[in-house]
Order: sequence, then structure tokens, then C-alpha cells
Amino acid sequence: MERVICVIIGYAFGLLQTGYIYGRLHHVDIRKEGSGNAGTTNALRTLGWKAGAVTFLGDAFKCIFAVLCVSFLFGRSHGDIQPVLAMYAGMGAVLGHNYPFYLGFKGGKGIAATAGLLASTVNIWMVLICLFAFVGIVAATRYVSVGSLAVVVIYFIEIVVYGQMGGFGLEAPELYEMYAVAALLIVSAFYKHKANIQRLLSGTENKLSFGKK
Repeated sequence: MERVICVIIGYAFGLLQTGYIYGRLHHVDIRKEGSGNAGTTNALRTLGWKAGAVTFLGDAFKCIFAVLCVSFLFGRSHGDIQPVLAMYAGMGAVLGHNYPFYLGFKGGKGIAATAGLLASTVNIWMVLICLFAFVGIVAATRYVSVGSLAVVVIYFIEIVVYGQMGGFGLEAPELYEMYAVAALLIVSAFYKHKANIQRLLSGTENKLSFGKK
């Protein structure tokens, strides 16, 4: 039951659509501009760097806050499986971000929210690996989608390696449960990027460009 509660808590936090709210404050419906996505990349392309930064930080921190909330609620009673509960909260935040009910289930792609989960569940070195991988891939290809998908896969690998090394202090089956949730995040990310993948394969994917300031 606590797992379901964690997903619900995460979903509630995920409903805070930073890009959409920022756009509305500037009299723009971001879902009707650019790619029609409510996430960081579209905010960056259509509203500029400031909007992109605010959207990324807002979407990342809503996941961090969801994890902190779950830690506060279950830290004492379920401290032995806290990393698993954090993953469920993160998954809920990604679902809330991607499928906000009050916006017709049309949200973002969950990468910034996943970045918040990354920052909440692994050590600083793993965060830096993902950060440098993302920056390096995007700088080399100018495809944000490629960098985003690569980071999600790297995060999954980090979770498995760190877990097998005993970093989470979990035993099977909870450890494998954690891996399963992380794998679902990969599936979700690739599903939400299916149009980007098709464009990459056809050579028509949009490269990183700059919108108005």
C-alpha cells in the first residue's frame, strides 16, 4: 500500500507544470508553440534560455520534493526500503509531469523530472557522469533528444551497478523491484520520444536552436 501512496504523492507533485505555468505568466500557451511539448526543450526553443532554465529546475525539484515528502512520511516506518519508495515517488512525478489530468494528459517527456530523481537516489559522482554525458552528447550532436535518452539509459546502468555493489543496502527482491521501476522509466522516456526517434532515423530531427530571450 505504501508504494501506491508514494506513486500518488509523486503524481501530485508532478502536476506542477513549470513550463506551462511560466508560459501562461507570459501570455503564451507553450503547448501551442514549437513542438507542443510542455517541457524544458520546448520552453528553451520558444521562450528562451531563462524559460528553459526555470522549467528544468522546476520540473527537477518537484521530483526531489516528492522524494523528500516520501522520506518524511515513511523514513521511520519503512527506512529499510526507502530507496525503493523513492523510486516509486519519482515514477509518480514523471507520470504526473507527462500526463497531467487537468491539461488533458498532455504534459512533457519526463526527462527533467527524472533528473530530479537521479539527484535524489545516487551519489554526486553518478550525477556528474550523467551531467557530463548529457552536455557532451548534446554539444557533439546538437540533438537534445539523443542526450536525454542516453542519460536515462546511463542512469539505469548506474542504479544496477550501484545496487549490485550494495550501495542501496537492499536485498532481493526489493533490489530487483528498484531495477524494474528504473527500467520502466526507460520505457516511458523512449515512448514519449517516439516521434523524436522517428525523426532521428529519417534525418529530420530538430537540432538545438535558440528562441527569443
